[in-house]
Amino acid sequence: MTLTLVLGGARSGKSGYAEHRAADTGREVLYVATARACDGEMAGRIARHRAQRPAHWATVEEPVHLGDALATHASPSRVILIDCLTLWLSNVLFAGSEPFPEVGEIELPHSFVAERAALLSALASAKGDIILVSNEVGMGIVPMGAATRMFMDEAGRLNQALAAVCGEVVFVAAGLPLVLKASSCSPV
Repeated sequence: MTLTLVLGGARSGKSGYAEHRAADTGREVLYVATARACDGEMAGRIARHRAQRPAHWATVEEPVHLGDALATHASPSRVILIDCLTLWLSNVLFAGSEPFPEVGEIELPHSFVAERAALLSALASAKGDIILVSNEVGMGIVPMGAATRMFMDEAGRLNQALAAVCGEVVFVAAGLPLVLKASSCSPV
């Protein structure tokens, strides 16, 4: 089993890179999509992603319960491609109807804590190869607003936790992959 984390900024080419990696295995690919079509713009993005994927790839739309999806679908005969963890993070952090304060500490939703633990647990026991796509959001300025800072912090923590368990980590910028961690390396 190989776990690969593909990181990059918006429009960096990370999804395309991950899709090529999955296709190059020659095995069945299961694409796990985390996006929700909350508005017309997002619906358009989802449609473009669908159109660029090979028609024979199976797709599971799972915006929240990634751990369950991995437990159900992981298999040595297939590659699972999850795109994208940043959207998933947004889905689980902001799923409730409670407003977040503009300033001060924000307590993480219990559902997020549980879903994050389930994802990491499922990755630890998954059978088959898994490619995870996530945005690197911590390379700019610290945003204003407590909820936005909480999101950025949790995205960074999630990426670090994933990088620790993945055998390979690739950063994509301007469509070019930079290997940060090769599968022959052990976690530090």
